[in-house]
Order: sequence, then C-alpha cells, then structure tokens
Amino acid sequence: MAGPLDRLTKLDSRLRCVANGATEVNAIRAEQNGAVRLKRRTRQAMASSLAIPVDGKSLKSLGRTLRAVKRGKSQTSLPTDVEVSVFVLFNQIDAPTPAIISRRNGRVGVATATLAELEKLNDNPAIQLIELGETLKLPTPSVADAIPLAPPSNRHAYLNQGMLSVAGGTSVSLDTVGENVLVGIIDVGGIDFAHPDFLDDAGTSRVIAIWDQGGDAFAPPDLTVSEGKAGKLTGYGSEIRSTDIAFAMAQAKASKLSPHDLAPQSVRERGSHATHVASIAAGRSGLCKRAKIAGVMIALSERDYDRGRNFYDTTRIVDGLAYLFELARREKCDAVSINISLGTNGGAHDGSEFVSRWIDTSLFEPGRAICVAAGNSGQDQPQFDGDLGFWSGRVHASATIPAASLRRDLEWTVVGNGLEDISENQVNIWFGAEDEFLIELFAPNGERIGPVAPGEQIENQMLADRTMVSIYNRLSDPKNGDNCISVFLSPFMGRPVIGITAGSWKVRLTGKIIRSGAFNAWIERDDPGQGNASGQWRLPSFFGNTTYVDNSTLSSLACGPRVTGVTNYDEAREALAASSSQGPTRDGRPKPEIAAPGTDIVAASGFDPTALWVAMSGTSMASPYVAGVSALMLSLNPKLTAAQISGIIRRTSQPLPGANYAWSNDAGFGVIDAQACLAEAVRIGLPTKDLTKKGTA
Repeated sequence: MAGPLDRLTKLDSRLRCVANGATEVNAIRAEQNGAVRLKRRTRQAMASSLAIPVDGKSLKSLGRTLRAVKRGKSQTSLPTDVEVSVFVLFNQIDAPTPAIISRRNGRVGVATATLAELEKLNDNPAIQLIELGETLKLPTPSVADAIPLAPPSNRHAYLNQGMLSVAGGTSVSLDTVGENVLVGIIDVGGIDFAHPDFLDDAGTSRVIAIWDQGGDAFAPPDLTVSEGKAGKLTGYGSEIRSTDIAFAMAQAKASKLSPHDLAPQSVRERGSHATHVASIAAGRSGLCKRAKIAGVMIALSERDYDRGRNFYDTTRIVDGLAYLFELARREKCDAVSINISLGTNGGAHDGSEFVSRWIDTSLFEPGRAICVAAGNSGQDQPQFDGDLGFWSGRVHASATIPAASLRRDLEWTVVGNGLEDISENQVNIWFGAEDEFLIELFAPNGERIGPVAPGEQIENQMLADRTMVSIYNRLSDPKNGDNCISVFLSPFMGRPVIGITAGSWKVRLTGKIIRSGAFNAWIERDDPGQGNASGQWRLPSFFGNTTYVDNSTLSSLACGPRVTGVTNYDEAREALAASSSQGPTRDGRPKPEIAAPGTDIVAASGFDPTALWVAMSGTSMASPYVAGVSALMLSLNPKLTAAQISGIIRRTSQPLPGANYAWSNDAGFGVIDAQACLAEAVRIGLPTKDLTKKGTA
C-alpha cells in the first residue's frame, strides 16, 4: 500500500528524509537539525524515555531510546506532533498566501508546519516547492586562554581624529558619526547589554532591543512588517526592549542583583559570541561607537538538550532581518548595518538559496548593509600533532567527467568515535542542467547501493550494518535550474541506536549525458559533540586526500550577491588566517569580497564577572569589523545602497604584502581600508562637478 509520501512531490530531499521518520526518530533528529522540533506536549511526554543513563563502555548501549521505520513498512499518515520550519516557493508573485505562511517576500514564503500539514501545502496548486530550512551551525572562533587587558582607547584613532578630510575640500565631523544608525547583530550566546563597552557617557546601555528567539521571559515582538505580504512578527520568542534594559540596570544597582536576572535571556554563555561580535562592530572600543545596538539571538545552544525545543535554521534569519528593519523604522534610524557571523555549508553556493534571495531583495532599499562571515573551513592540513581542524576544511570537492560512461569516485570519510557515528551525514552534488549522472554508493564493507539514475531515488534503505541510506537524483532544481544529487547517511534509531559505520565511503558518479561534466560537492557540516542519551560521539565527516579541493568552502550565506563576505586577516603576520574559508561561488563570482582584522581581536567578554575582555580569532571577528565600517559609511551617507557600499569597500581595498589588486579566492580584493571607505562614502554624496564649458553651443 502506498504511503502518504508517494504523492508529496513538492518536498525537497531533506524534507522527505524528515517526513519519512516516525515521531520517535525525529525526536533525536531534532537535536541536530535546526529546522525540526517536536510539539511541547510530545516533547514533555517523551522526556523520561530520552533521559536514559549510559555507561559509555559499550557501543551497543547507544541510546536504547528510539525505534526506526523499518524498510518496507510505510506510515499510513504523517505525524501531527513533529513540526518543521520551511521555505515555500509560489508559482506566481501574486498567488494567494495561505494562512499558514507567516511571512512572504515575492514568490518566497516561510512557514512552521506539522508534517501532516505538508500534505495541504503540497496539494496547493499555487505552490511549486517546499524546502526545509538550512540548519545553522555553531560559530567556531579560536578563543585565547589568557585574559587580555582592555583594548587600547586609541585602537581606531585613525577614525577618531575629529575631522574627516574629503576630496574637494569638504570636511565632516566624526564626533557624532553613528548616532543615526542601528547596528544589528544576528548571532548566538546572548548579548551582555550591561557590559561597560555598551554604555554611553551617562551609563545608559546603547543596546535598545534584543529578540531572544528561544526565550519566554517577555512578550514576543509585535511589529507590523511593511515588507512582504504577511503581517506581524509575533508568535515566538521574547523581546527585551530598551525600557526593560533600563529598568533592569536601575534595579540591579539598587538591589545588587545581576541585571541579567531581571531581564533574562534564554542563553547567557560566558564569553558570549554575540557580545564579542557586537563589541567589535559598535562597542566603545569598536568601530561605530555611537550607534544604537540591537540583537537577534538565534536559539542555538552548545547544550544538545536545548536544541530540540526551538528552531535554529535559515528561516529564523529571515525573521531576524525583518525584525531589525522594522525596529530601525520604529526607532527612526536613518540606516541599519547588520552582521551575521553564522553559516551553513548546505545549498548550491550560487546565491540561489531562498534565504539569499530574501536578503538580496531586502537590500535593494537604500540605507541597508549586511556583512556575513565567510566561515572557518579553510584549513585543509593539520597545523600540529593532534590538530583535527582540517576536518572542517575538507568539505568541498569538484571535478569534471569528460564523457558519457566515464566515472569519478569521491572518498567520503565518516569519523564518529572511530567505529561509528551517531550523527546524520549529508553530501550534495551540484552540476549543470546540461549533464546527467548515475550515482552509486559503496559502504566501508564494500556493500553497494545503486546505481540511481536521474529522476530516481532510494529512501530509508537499511544496509547490512543497519546504516540508513537515502539517495535522490533530481533534475532541474526550481531555484536555479541545475541538477542536484543528495546522499544521506543516518544512524539506525532503533533499540539500541546503531551509528553509521565509520570509515571510507565511496560515492561513484558515472556520466550518462555529458556536455560539460563539471560538478561541485559539499558536505553539510554537523557540530561535534556527544549524544545526550548514548554518550557516543558525532564528528564532522570530510572528503579524503584524493577527493577534496581547497577552494569554494565559504558559507552559503556569504554567497549572496549583495551581502559583503568577509575573511580573516591576521594583522600581526600580515597574512590571511589559514582557517578562513575560500571562494569563489559555484557560479564563479568573486566571493569573499574583503579581508578584515579577525585574529586575536580583544573585545567584550559577555556574562563573565571575572573577565571583561577576551581575545578571539576567526571570520566571526572580521565580519563585524566590516559591519562597523559599513555603519559609519551609512551614518555619513544614509542613501548608500548595499551595492554601493560593497563597491566602495572593493575599490578602496589594499593588497596584502606581495600581492596585487586582483581578486583572490582567500583574500578577496584585499584588506579593508576603513579611512578610505569613509572618505568615499562622503564623496559619493557630493554634487557632481560640472566641467561643461560655459557659453559653448
């Protein structure tokens, strides 16, 4: 008997994998997939069965928690207690918007739906595609052990010299630059709004709002959204407003309580990533030190048991952007500069992803800029004995199959604890619409799966070692028209849970119809950790020595045409950090655009009474530097567009020592020249000099 999935043809491959699983299976999946969660009642009912103590000695004690849908057994209906966060693509821009769509921008909408509700969306003739949001990954900066001194007050003296000289003899004062701008931070870990780096001369916090997407201490935001067709930012999270912050700080002084106990956030991590990033962009020690600051805290925690309760995927970034743009209007700010130091490896890496299209549409309006960290997936070799950082750098492969019937093998290494891996692993292979490939998969024990031809799929096939395999060979993706093969390896979530066999898996591509033959493959990175039920390890998989290609490793979010992608420049070494992700995009565009200081950056350390400052390194630190410069540029000239800001940054960049002005895949167009950027921002706003000779016919 056919199951409900047989007719759900509009679901993307990742969403089909989720819909294929029973509630118990998705309970574990939700701990690693930011676009999947269980309804509250179901989660509470299952909590006791999930919290099973484990001795950690036997691999066969993995969890003893969940069952799996066995091969050949179809569900008669999709669960109503599993929710997913999805993007929806409409056939036409004026197609009616179903009530379940929470926000819409042109042909793209976002929705939270139960698996059962997907059937109704699939049956809607106005809908072309339903795609699961991409899971956001924890940022991976390097944190120095030593507690540093406060950053020197003259760190950015070249910007705080009082007057900015501009071509043509015009000067503007820098004393108040930034007061008319909102700096938005979409990040994780909480913002320490009471940190001295965020206080003005009167002791008032310049943090005017925090949308804690996983919180419940205050009411959710209630802002009418002017962009798109769907109404308000309501329904989830906790908005801490400036009045709440002021009250908490005043009461804390009187009662000697922590202001963060009076205006709590759901996550308050010591050395908070978001606090550090905000400090670089807009702290007193940072770039735009007079700007208003607002944070959107994605509900992504280092604690696995927190993850299944909330969504932390790219649809949440869309909501965060809408919130910050509306907040800027509410606060009557002239412009807004936003930093996103989060990322994902998923997608086509060509700017066609729904979140990138949404961002690009929003950046057509003047007075807006968005900077995105390129990512820390640049290291492809160990730097010292025991260094495993290269795993995260071997996430990309590319090659060309020159003719039909010829083949290419990709070595895909699954790690786990050395014997098995309890996380799901995924590879996406993108290639042009003019080509067709067959795909086969070989397990470490030699077991063969496939071949799978174009237009075919294998779903939830159990191997001899109980690894669950799904393969989708899909033609003509609606977002870009290209073809994509997706391979998923999932642990057997039975009694006990049995991980994916560690070792070398082989992906074999064979040309069927070849005109170009070029392809690119990416591994979707999963955060390392231990299963909370089993104590067994999950670690990122990676491409082997003969397969990985050391380029095009930058985050999908940094591939958007109008965002500014930023890589990490080590000022002390006058070189690019080895960990910085590289371009170009899959369609050959020059990304990242710019390098900025991002190594050993001293900035605010959040929620730590023993240390006010911390030094971190990574593209997460470089990106807010550029966001701060962008905020200053917008303060001087609020009519600038994102395209103009990016153009100024590229045009004024300085080459690294020994390099020229040509774009390179690691440094972009060079190192940012902040002073030159500000001068150009003002110059663009000046009237055009008329050289027409007077009195000529």
